[in-house]
Amino acid sequence: MSQQRKNLLITLIAAIIIVLSIMLVGGNGGPGGPPGAGPGAGKPPAGERPTGASLAAHEGAEGKPDDVAKAPTAVAKSTSTDDTTTVPEIGVVDVVKKSHQAHVTGYGEVSPRFELTLSTLVSGQIQSLDDNFVTGARFSKGASLAKIDDTDYRQAVAEAQADLEDAKVALEEERLQGQQAMLEWQRSGLDGEPDSELVLRGPQLKAAEATLAEAERALEQAKRDLLFTEISVPFNSVVISRSVQPGSFVQSGDDVASLYSTDVAEIAIPLSASQWKNLKSPDSLAQSPWSVTLWDMDKRHSWDGVVRRIEQHLDTDSRQRNAIVEVDKPLDQSAPLYFGTYVTATIDGRMLNNIWQIPSSAISQKLEVWFVRDDNTLDKFTPDVLFMNNGFAYISPVADMDDAKIVVRPLNGYLVNMVVKPVEESTHGDR
Repeated sequence: MSQQRKNLLITLIAAIIIVLSIMLVGGNGGPGGPPGAGPGAGKPPAGERPTGASLAAHEGAEGKPDDVAKAPTAVAKSTSTDDTTTVPEIGVVDVVKKSHQAHVTGYGEVSPRFELTLSTLVSGQIQSLDDNFVTGARFSKGASLAKIDDTDYRQAVAEAQADLEDAKVALEEERLQGQQAMLEWQRSGLDGEPDSELVLRGPQLKAAEATLAEAERALEQAKRDLLFTEISVPFNSVVISRSVQPGSFVQSGDDVASLYSTDVAEIAIPLSASQWKNLKSPDSLAQSPWSVTLWDMDKRHSWDGVVRRIEQHLDTDSRQRNAIVEVDKPLDQSAPLYFGTYVTATIDGRMLNNIWQIPSSAISQKLEVWFVRDDNTLDKFTPDVLFMNNGFAYISPVADMDDAKIVVRPLNGYLVNMVVKPVEESTHGDR
């Protein structure tokens, strides 16, 4: 065999080996099939129904149109889900028409019934002061605060006493002279009355009597001036300020101290016309004063008082009419009620029938009240607030409604006819 034929044979054998190697590596699935795919590759196992995706893939392998091959995507997008709406829960309180006693709230400042600037009634030097004569000290009626040097006033009393005795002697002498003149006139034998009253000393007697009366009044004045040298308080009081010192010289009318009476404190409470409508008739004060509860601004202490009188004019500042609240012995209370304290006063008013009691929080910032209808939808109205007390508002009911489910804390996002789920809350108030 020639060398040329040997080369040709070797090339042919190599080609056959390459072809067989390719066929072994590719498997029996034919060209383009996946590794390990046999004659039945791409078909579903026996007894199983082909899915849309496998069917489309199989048909695509057989040369079906592209729109059939894309069917799985369309099927996936068409899958639907159930939409569920969440109904909001809101807190409500059941209200019904009831009778409630009105309570009217006002504000005022505690003042004494009497406020006095104590002045001197005589002149002189301050000789002594009471050891307790300082601001804040309390004195009983008649207690002495200071004493003025009384030397000159004692001398004046003595002189007035002497003048009085002289006047008594002069009067007695004039009586005797008058009696003597009458006897002399009768002895004279003259008929009728003398031409002048001076004959019987009538005018002289009247002058002596007037002199005696003047001397008595002068003595009384001297004694009174002597008493005024001791400066005393005219009522139970507390010292607010002091204006004198030991050794000070004072003139009549100079200030000595500023005093507040301590028996009764008064608080003027301005009330509007609508508030007066919720109170009892003023005529009832004569039989029974109105009860009042007072609180300080921090709500730490309370005091009981009464309204005994009301003013019959409008206050020039508030343009309202004042109810005058009285508290007996304000500084002797368990918690002293000091003058100048600002207080909140709650006055017991008249009984109001067929009204609703709702939480104060139920009134929105827009001054509206929301409620839940029987079909669990929202509605609202603008309330007629009669009065408020202890976290509750007392309002007139909605027309043709005896009861209602009032929303306790309304939100700005609420809408009329909005569907809600009411949840009842408990409240505590004047039932």
